[in-house]
Amino acid sequence: MTEWKALFAAAAVAYASLAQAGGFISGVNPELHTFNREDECGTGAVVPWAGSLWAVSYAPHAPRGSTDRLYEIKPDFTRVVRPESIGGTPANRMVHRESNQLFIGPYAIDAKGNVRVMRQMNADGTTNLYGRITANARHLFDPAHRIYAVTMEEGVYEIDVDTLKVTELFRDGNLQGSKNCAGSLLPGYHGKGAYSGQGRLVYANNGELCPEAMKNPATTSGVLAEWNGRPGKENWHVVQRCQFTDVTSKGGIYGAKNPGSDPLWSIGWDYRSLVLMVLDGGKWHKYRLPKGSHSYDGAHGWNTEWPRIREIGEGDDFLMTMHGTFWRFPATMSAKNSAGIRPRSNYLKVVGDSCRWGDKVVFGCDDTARSEFMNRRRVKRGRGGPGQSNSNFWFVDPKDLDSFGPAIGRGAVWQDEDVAAGATSDAYLLAGYDRRTLYVTSETEFAFDVEVDERGDGEWRRVGRLGASSAAGNVATVVPLDAERGEWIRLVAKKSARRVTAFFNYANEDKRAAKPDPIFAGIGGMTTSMGDCRAVVRCGAGDEDLKLQLLDLTLSRSGGCYYEMGGDLRLKKVGDHNSEQATEMLKKCRGEWTAAVDDGVTAEKASILIVDDNGARWRLPWSGGAGCEGDIGCTCREVCTERDLLNVGGTFYELPAENAGGYAKMRPVATHDNPFICDYCTWRGLLAITGIMRVGRPANPRIVSGDGEGSTAAVWLGVVDDLWKYGKPRGRGGPWLKTPARAGVPSDPFLMTGFDRKRVTLSADCDAGIALEIDITGSGTWARLRSYAVRKGAETSDDLSAIRAYWVRAVADRDCTATVEFSYE
Repeated sequence: MTEWKALFAAAAVAYASLAQAGGFISGVNPELHTFNREDECGTGAVVPWAGSLWAVSYAPHAPRGSTDRLYEIKPDFTRVVRPESIGGTPANRMVHRESNQLFIGPYAIDAKGNVRVMRQMNADGTTNLYGRITANARHLFDPAHRIYAVTMEEGVYEIDVDTLKVTELFRDGNLQGSKNCAGSLLPGYHGKGAYSGQGRLVYANNGELCPEAMKNPATTSGVLAEWNGRPGKENWHVVQRCQFTDVTSKGGIYGAKNPGSDPLWSIGWDYRSLVLMVLDGGKWHKYRLPKGSHSYDGAHGWNTEWPRIREIGEGDDFLMTMHGTFWRFPATMSAKNSAGIRPRSNYLKVVGDSCRWGDKVVFGCDDTARSEFMNRRRVKRGRGGPGQSNSNFWFVDPKDLDSFGPAIGRGAVWQDEDVAAGATSDAYLLAGYDRRTLYVTSETEFAFDVEVDERGDGEWRRVGRLGASSAAGNVATVVPLDAERGEWIRLVAKKSARRVTAFFNYANEDKRAAKPDPIFAGIGGMTTSMGDCRAVVRCGAGDEDLKLQLLDLTLSRSGGCYYEMGGDLRLKKVGDHNSEQATEMLKKCRGEWTAAVDDGVTAEKASILIVDDNGARWRLPWSGGAGCEGDIGCTCREVCTERDLLNVGGTFYELPAENAGGYAKMRPVATHDNPFICDYCTWRGLLAITGIMRVGRPANPRIVSGDGEGSTAAVWLGVVDDLWKYGKPRGRGGPWLKTPARAGVPSDPFLMTGFDRKRVTLSADCDAGIALEIDITGSGTWARLRSYAVRKGAETSDDLSAIRAYWVRAVADRDCTATVEFSYE
């Protein structure tokens, strides 16, 4: 323990020194970036060990190895690329107590930092530790001398911790001679975690290999399964058929301290909500939690890079990363003591693994993928991906885990499904959010008892009853839960009902100011002309010498306009706008500055209209400072692997890939009110933004200016989660603005989720009834909210701040010309 304290203290001093010297920007040191020459470069594991911080990067599908590395970061933050590196797709980490070794990727590292390698193939061409290793676990029968290693395609191996001899127990799916590499052992595909305890090895996967899974996030996918350690496929048992990632216990990286009794936890999700499974006393218990983000929802499983539960030096409070929320997870979690799970904040980065090192929590991230996989859409205007895959480590003060995005959470216990009389829903998290609402819809009459587990001890009490008659039609029953106290909530059906949706929408108070944090001073400011802000920025290539490329498109002046920047953070002029490098960069950004390219975005007076690649129509608000029918500054970039950041109308939005819900599941991040933000990308774990004020720009160490006399090129640097500090989401607009409306025909949907104070104003050119309908789930679950009697020549206004839904639309009961406008503050 004394050695660990000394190591942590040394790391803390080194971090403070480097931060003061400018080596870190928002917790990221560009000199520590990881890279490979594959289509993706994520961080599979990051662990303090033998006086250093160790990490492995991974390629997307490399069971035979890759150009990925084993990294060692010294306490002074020098980075060593270990010569033993053989790559692959590793995400395993385990400390074997008896032999005092760290197993990480295909490497075994002793207490002195000596590295031994377990290759995927033997010298004679036979397989060894073959596959995409996703987890290690303590052995069920010989834990002192052997451990398990499991792969993403259901390979299971024994490893002798002394000799590193590998014995195959179940064959990896890549070796089974089928084009379907999922393997034949279990349902699902894309293994994510494994752990042993209570006489079984528990295995989780989070994907499905079928065409429907590539498009529809509601496709049945993934599995949680267990094995008793005996030979034969028949000794495997499916616990739950949905998507799962981590499996662990309070023993964490060391394995269960009391393997016969310590509860095991596994986190996952389905299309309804997050799912937490707890193995306690040999029995599995199921709980549901809200989703903060839908960017992880693809049924293929690729969008979900190893969410985990990790010990981060906060006593009995572990850190869970799941669906865009930092969670406080109690190490005491069990069936009879399930209290204490709390959201801390929402985040945007893709986190592969985390640990405590010094006085910081270290996140190994998945930042920038060369291949955007299936995440392409016309709003990107044909822009190509980065020149090289790369990522970095994100060093965060533990207290800051509570101060990124204000936590929101949404999820269902039943979603458009028939419910039998006597059916009891799963337990759903009630605690931890300031504002909580339950929405219920049904095709038939229903009656549900509402029950609450106040202390998380499994004791339930009835707190109310909900009901509606079939005569009410598809009207949302809105149930405020702000005053309800307890850890968990559930519903009990008193009679059968058809096509029931019971959906919870939660949010913590958004205390952000409307103005940007000073860290954004000078970015996108007003300049002498719009043209002065036009610069394309892109992540280039170069392994250790990975460059950020910037092409200034200001053609009204002479001189060089193509720049590059390395890890030294010096933006250097390389050539003019006719140079070979500039031409190549423009080619990769084809259509970026071509007005004729149809990106599906139209600026209208009522609101911003987006027509997606499938022809669906969506409307977004104008921000408070953005004009109407002007330059809306539309930019869409993949800034975290397989999820996009959309900047339109003065607001940044998190935009999931189309196979994870797309526009239907988007949410606002922050409003900046500035039409002069020009372009952005990620590079070495940093977010780079162009659109910098050149005239009278205040001093800001985050802004790097180009070299050379008269240079006007500049770039702002931070991390994507700095954007939460830009300003509280706000705006104005609606589906109709003196628009001809036809009786019974709904308007386009207008975004409602993620905004705080909301007010609607309605008017029409004749007496009319106008109803508002809300999409409760973001999946097209439309239900009537309220109806208004609108009188000719008069405005009707209503406060909707208590309503939280994904989208809202209007329906008139007669032909008229109407206005329905929302104000979000």
